[in-house]
Amino acid sequence: MKDAWSSDEVRKAEEPLIAAGEPLMARAAYALAQAVLREVAARTTPRPGGARLHGSLGSDGLPGEARVRPGRTTGGRGDVRGARALLLVGPGNNGGDTLFAGAHLVRRGMTVTAVLASARAHEEGLAAFEAAGGEVVRLADARVPSVVRSALAADVVLDGLVGVGARGALRPPAGGLVRALAEAREAAGKRWPYTVAVDIPSGIGVDDGVVPGPVLRADRTVTFGALKPGLLLPPAAQLAGAVELVDVGFLTASGTDHWASAAQRVTLGRHAMAGTDTGSGRVQRLEAADVAALWPAPTAHDHKYTRGVVGVIAGTSTYPGAAVLATSGAVRAGAGMVRYLGPEAVGTRVLLARPEVVVAGGRVQAWVLGPGLPAFDPEDGPDDDGQARRVFGALAAVTGVLSEDVTGGKMPAVIDAGALTMLEHRLPAWAVLTPHAGELAELLQGLGHDVDRAAVEARPLHWARTAHQATGATVLLKGAITVVAGPGGAYAQADAPAWTATAGAGDVLAGILGTLLAGRSADVVADETLAARLAAAAVLVHGRAAARASAGGPVAALEIARAVPAVIAELLRA
Repeated sequence: MKDAWSSDEVRKAEEPLIAAGEPLMARAAYALAQAVLREVAARTTPRPGGARLHGSLGSDGLPGEARVRPGRTTGGRGDVRGARALLLVGPGNNGGDTLFAGAHLVRRGMTVTAVLASARAHEEGLAAFEAAGGEVVRLADARVPSVVRSALAADVVLDGLVGVGARGALRPPAGGLVRALAEAREAAGKRWPYTVAVDIPSGIGVDDGVVPGPVLRADRTVTFGALKPGLLLPPAAQLAGAVELVDVGFLTASGTDHWASAAQRVTLGRHAMAGTDTGSGRVQRLEAADVAALWPAPTAHDHKYTRGVVGVIAGTSTYPGAAVLATSGAVRAGAGMVRYLGPEAVGTRVLLARPEVVVAGGRVQAWVLGPGLPAFDPEDGPDDDGQARRVFGALAAVTGVLSEDVTGGKMPAVIDAGALTMLEHRLPAWAVLTPHAGELAELLQGLGHDVDRAAVEARPLHWARTAHQATGATVLLKGAITVVAGPGGAYAQADAPAWTATAGAGDVLAGILGTLLAGRSADVVADETLAARLAAAAVLVHGRAAARASAGGPVAALEIARAVPAVIAELLRA
C-alpha cells in the first residue's frame, strides 16, 4: 500500500533526525542526482551544446536578448558528459537539495545552470554547486524569456523552487517564471526537455492535491522520506509524472510503527471486524497485495449464499443496458448469486446476457441501486417503470428505517446515478455513494452547498469528505483518479486508462463493488471503515480490467466486465 504523509508528519519525522545529525539533504541530493543521471543517460543522443545563460538583464519579462555561450557537445547514447541541466532553485531546503544534486551532475560532466528565483539561497548548497563548477544566474538578472529559451535548450529541467512547507499559489517572481515555463512546455510538446520535480511539483497543494496556480508539469517526481498526499490526489497528481520515493532515513529511524500500522489497516483478510485501526484521515492507495487480502475468495465450505447475494435495481425501458452492465459486473466479480429487480422487459434483456441472474425478489446481502435510473422528481412523479419505488424500499433496509425483523438485518449498498437523488435519511458508512463530479455537485447543492462541477474537480478530496460528513455514507468520487472518503480516511486510486471514460463503465464498477460488499456484508456492517477499503479495492480491479480489455486502445464497458475474472485471479495468485 502507498501511504502518504502530511507535511506536518514529514516535519515531525525530520526533526529528530536533523537533531541527531543525520545527513538527510546529502542523501536526498545524491538520490536525486542518480535519478537525473539515469534519465538523461537513457535519452541523450549526440548533438551540439546549446545556450547557457550569461549576462545581466532584468526579470520583468520584457522583450530583450540575453547573451549566450554554447555548451559542450554531448557524447553517444548513455553518455551524460556535456548534457545540459537547468535548475530552478528556491530559497529553502528544497533548493538546497537541488543545488547539491546539481554539484553531483557537474562532477559527472554535465553542463549545469542554476537559476536562483530568490535573493536568498541555501548557502552550503550554493557553495558546493559553485565549487563544482556550476553556473549561477539570478532571476533578478535574467529576463524570463531567456530562462525559457535556456530550458528549451536543456536536456533536463529540475524544479526545486518550493518544498512541503509552501502553501497556496507560487508568489512572484517564481510564479511568473513557472507560468511562462508551463506555457512553453505545452507549446513545445515533445521538444520540451525531461522535467524532474524535487520532492513535489512546485505550486501544488501538498496535503490536499489542489492546483491553486501555475505548476510546471513533471515527467518524474523524486520525493524524499515519504509520499505526500498531493502526489496521490487529483488534480495535482496528474502533474507529478512517475513518482519515485527515496528513503532518506524516515523508515528506519522513525517510521516503523507508522508503516506497520499502515499495513495492518489493509492486510486484514476476509474476517476483519470492528475496532480495527484505520488511521486518522490519511490518504492511501491500495496495491495488488492489499486487494488480494481484502477479496472474499471462496473456500471449500462456501456455497452461493455464503459467497454473497447481490440485489440489483437498475435500468429502465429507456436505459436497459445499465441493468445488463451492472449485473454483468457483479456476476463476473464472483457473486454467489445476483438478483435483478425491475421491469419485465429489462429483466428479459438481463437474462439474455446473463442467464445465471435470478429475476425475482428474495434474500440479498448487498444492494446495487440506481444505474440507468433517471433523477427522481417528487413533484412530477417517477417515470421509471416503478424503479424508484423499489429503490426506496431497499434504502429503507439500508438506512434502518425498516425494522430488521422486516428486512432480515442491516446490509450495505452501492448507491449510484438516479438513486443519488432519492436519499431521504442519513446513511450509514456501509452505504457507498458513487457519483461523478457533476452528480456530487448536484447532491451537495441539495444539501445547501454552493458548488458546481468545476469546483468539485478542483478540490475532489475536500468535496468527497464534505459529502461523507453531510450524509454519513462512504463516498466514491469517480474520475481519472478516483477518490474514496470514509470514516477511516481517504483513498486515491489511479488504476484505469483514460479509455475507461466511456458510457456504462460506472455501471460495471457498481456491480463489482456490490459483489465485494455482499461477500463481506457482515464485516462491512460491523466495521464502519471497511466499506471505503472495499470501494478502493473495487476501483483497482475495475481499472485493471479496463487496462487489460483495452490493450492500449478503446474499450467498451461490457469488455471491462469480461476482463474482471482474469484480473481477480491474477491478484489472488500474486
